[in-house]
Amino acid sequence: MGFRRHGPFQVGDQVQLTDPKNKRHTITLKQDGVFHTHKGAIPHSDLIGQPEGSVVRSSGGTLYLAFRHLLQDYTLAMPRGAAVIYPKDASMIVGMADIFPGARVVEAGVGSGALTCFLLRAVGPEGHVTSYERREEFADVARKNVEKFYGGPVDSWRLVVGDLASSIDEADVDRVILDMLAPWECVDAAAKALTPGGVICCYVATTTQLSKTVEVIRDHGSFTEPHAWETLVRDWHVEGLAVRPDHRMIGHTGFLVTARRMADGVTPPPRRRRPKGTTEEL
Repeated sequence: MGFRRHGPFQVGDQVQLTDPKNKRHTITLKQDGVFHTHKGAIPHSDLIGQPEGSVVRSSGGTLYLAFRHLLQDYTLAMPRGAAVIYPKDASMIVGMADIFPGARVVEAGVGSGALTCFLLRAVGPEGHVTSYERREEFADVARKNVEKFYGGPVDSWRLVVGDLASSIDEADVDRVILDMLAPWECVDAAAKALTPGGVICCYVATTTQLSKTVEVIRDHGSFTEPHAWETLVRDWHVEGLAVRPDHRMIGHTGFLVTARRMADGVTPPPRRRRPKGTTEEL
């Protein structure tokens, strides 16, 4: 993974320019390149050799902040073949599914490659991510997006065009991430691939998908009790004493379900349920 994360800007770097209205533009620096906008032009030579966090002025007099883009910015702006997993959900998957350096991860439903970028960063060069995508056109978009962000092919990534349930050939993997319309169809394949103690994590958009996914994982018998949740993100406006929540927020994007693979031949303990008509725990 050859993408530079620090140091002065160089030819080939992807730079994010932000104007005073917080509108962002991503450019790839070229020796004789010029960024054109209705607010004027900026020669790439004005950026090459400058440190990150510099300010450049367009020919029309508009000032732009120049940074290498964050992964969250890149994934929201990337070309899409399918909908992307929002950064708030990708970060929760990395954290709550415990994607660690050196992990072996299988992902199904690569979409446009947004989550793949987060997974590759989390597992690092010692880990490995295998991504399964049924639709070849989506796989092509994902490959281009991932390789653009990382500056070329990634040694720790394998992209397979096919159905995980019928194509998976991995064993003893640490994590399985399912982002698809019917993740319950892949629960059995995930159970066979996961090492004991491994984590399955499913991303679904609707309550009917959520219910079906949880029930299939619960009834499979190889996993602990599934945990389901969603995250909501709300920005805050802070100007002196005027401190209030923003009027808009990133609300529902999807539900996440996680469970852990139990040892072979072990039956999960029976769930404790509340007796009907009482609020007391058994």
